[in-house]
Amino acid sequence: MVMLNLMVTLFMLSIYCLRNNIERYHLISVMVYVIGEDGILKELELAGYKYVGGPVSIELEYVKALLPVLLHVLKFDHLEDGGKKIELKPGFLMEHDEDVGAVVVGFDRYFNYYKIQYGTLCIRENPGCLFIATNRDAVTHLTDAQEWAGGGSMVGALVGSTQREPLVVGKPSTFMMDYVANKFGISKSQICMVGDRLDTDILFGQNGGCKTLLVLSGVTTTAMLQSPNNSIQPDFYTNKISDFLSLKATAV
Repeated sequence: MVMLNLMVTLFMLSIYCLRNNIERYHLISVMVYVIGEDGILKELELAGYKYVGGPVSIELEYVKALLPVLLHVLKFDHLEDGGKKIELKPGFLMEHDEDVGAVVVGFDRYFNYYKIQYGTLCIRENPGCLFIATNRDAVTHLTDAQEWAGGGSMVGALVGSTQREPLVVGKPSTFMMDYVANKFGISKSQICMVGDRLDTDILFGQNGGCKTLLVLSGVTTTAMLQSPNNSIQPDFYTNKISDFLSLKATAV
């Protein structure tokens, strides 16, 4: 029987990292400010962490259900952080939660200036506040029509405003590979990283000291792989992962 172990790239490793840094910095309790979407919030809840931020608040959703007409009339139909705005009046001071001990930044379609400023204040003014990024992808594949700005654009805004580099737990950082190898007692020479992106998946494998296999069924095309401007070359590549099914046992 083959046992499958799923490492949730999105955030479970961020939580592992957060726990280790809590011990390192002797933080008794941590409130997390989230720039990201519901997936991060759900993982935080499962791990028992309190958070603020995110695209939607549970309390607001409850109010919306009770008073949709009133909220629409008062134009309060989007009060979560994804809809908040800052009115820069003379002498305006934006407050933030001083209990926030970590700011986590991931891909966020509701990213705005309010989130940038709130995260900046937490990182710069709260002693020992951690700055964690789930990834620094320049672009992401949301539709077949074009590439879209990725999580790296959100992270970059906070890097610029805080002048601090985040702890990146997603690809191509080696954090996840180190964690998997240590957890399961596997030599990295026995691991092959399979993915469809050169700048994240394949670079992740190479940074981690593993063999790499690129599949051309996603983001990367043959033209991109063979381009003279491409400096990231996988150990192997194939059109699609199902090509393995056609291999003979002696060839594997």
